[in-house]
Amino acid sequence: MKRLITILLAALLPMVGMQAQKAKAVVYIYLDGGSSQTDTFDPKPDAGYSVTGKYKNPIETKIPGVLFGERLVKLAAIADRLAVLRGMCDGTNAHETGHYRMLTGDMTGQDIVYPSYGAMIAYKKQAEYDNPLFPYICITEASTRFNEAGFLNVMFKPYDTGGKPNDKFFDVSGIVDHNMSDALMESRRALLGELSALGKPVQQTEEVLKAAKYRSQGWELMLGDIRGCFDLNAEPDSVRNAYGRNNFGQSCLAARKLVEQGVLVTMVRFRGWDTHKEHFKRMDQRLDELDAGVSSLILDLEARGLLDSTIIVVGGEFGRTPVIGFGPPWNGGRGHYGAAFSYIVAGGGFKGGVVVGATDAKGEKVIDRKIYPADLWASVYKLMGIDPLGTVTHPVLGEIPMLPSYGREGQSNGMLTEIMEGL
Repeated sequence: MKRLITILLAALLPMVGMQAQKAKAVVYIYLDGGSSQTDTFDPKPDAGYSVTGKYKNPIETKIPGVLFGERLVKLAAIADRLAVLRGMCDGTNAHETGHYRMLTGDMTGQDIVYPSYGAMIAYKKQAEYDNPLFPYICITEASTRFNEAGFLNVMFKPYDTGGKPNDKFFDVSGIVDHNMSDALMESRRALLGELSALGKPVQQTEEVLKAAKYRSQGWELMLGDIRGCFDLNAEPDSVRNAYGRNNFGQSCLAARKLVEQGVLVTMVRFRGWDTHKEHFKRMDQRLDELDAGVSSLILDLEARGLLDSTIIVVGGEFGRTPVIGFGPPWNGGRGHYGAAFSYIVAGGGFKGGVVVGATDAKGEKVIDRKIYPADLWASVYKLMGIDPLGTVTHPVLGEIPMLPSYGREGQSNGMLTEIMEGL
C-alpha cells in the first residue's frame, strides 16, 4: 500500500507544479558483466570465507556504520556524497535479459523492444537540446544492442566514440583523427563543395536543405572548437593521474568533459566484471580502477559546480553470487546473480550519505526495499524533469507508456523519493 501511495503521489506532482528539474545530465558508469555486491557496496564480513573470500576486511565509510569493500578506499572517503542502493534486483541471471531490463527499465516481457534510458532522455529533451554534439554518447562503445534507440528514430541512438582514451591520442570515430591534419580536411571540404553540384544549380528542396544542415554540423564537429572536449591531453597531468592512467579512468575524465560541454547522457562502458573464474585476481585491478575513476569524477564535478546538476549512476546488469565457486573449473569465481545487487547514485538531486534497501546475512536476498530497474529510471527521469508516467510514440501502436513496468506489482516499488531532494 505504501508503494502504491508513493506511485500515485508521483503521478500527481506534475499537476501541482512540483515537477521541478534538478538535473541537466546523466553519466552512467556501466559495469558490464555484473559486479559483486559483497565485494563492493554491500560487504558481509560475518558470512565466512565462502562469501568474503580474501576480501575479509571491509572499511568504514563517511556514512556512520556503513562499510564498503576494502579496495574502495577513495569511494568510502566520499560516501557522504553517495546514495547506496543495496536493494537492486532484476530477477534474471542472463546477460542479455539483464542488459535489457537495466538499460530500459522494462520487465514486462512483451514483444516491444523499448528504447534505452539514454535514447528516451534524448527523445524527451529533443526540443530543448541545442548542441552540435550528440545528446547521447557512449565511451567507447555501447554495451549491447539494448543500449540502442529501440523503436525510436535512429537519431536517438548513442554515438560510440571508439578509440582508446588512455592512448597518446584519443581518436574519436568520425570526429578526431590525429593522423589527418586540419589543412587536409579543409582541402577535402573545398573539393566536396566544388563537386557537390557538378556545376548545376540544385533546387533547394527540404531534403537538400536538411542535408546541407547535417553536413555543416559534421564539419563543425570535425574542424570546430567543439572537438576540444575530446582532447584529454589538454588536462593537467595531476588530473589525469587522479582518474587513473588506464582506459576506464580516462573514460571517466572524458565523461566529465562531455558534461561540461552540455551533453545530456554519457555512458562509460567498463568491461571485465563477468568473473566466473579467478574472480579476485581480476577484481584486484578492476576495483582499484573503479575506485579512482568514479571518485575523481564525482569530486571533479563537485569542484566545478556541476555535481548538483549531474546524476551519476554506477552498476551493471546484475550482481554476482555471494557464495564463491572454489571448485574446478571456477577456481574462486562468482556467477551471475540478479536476485540482489548494489548500485550507487550521486548528484543531480539525489541525497548523499544514505543507504536504501538491505540484503540478508549473505547478500543473497533483498529483505528491505526492493529497487527495480523501472524505479531507478523513474527517479532519474523525474530529476531530469521528465514525467515517468508519460508516453512515447511507437510507429505502429501510437502512444504507449515510456516505463511500462513502473507501478506494476513485482516490477516496481515506486520512485526513490526517500533520497530525492524536494520529494
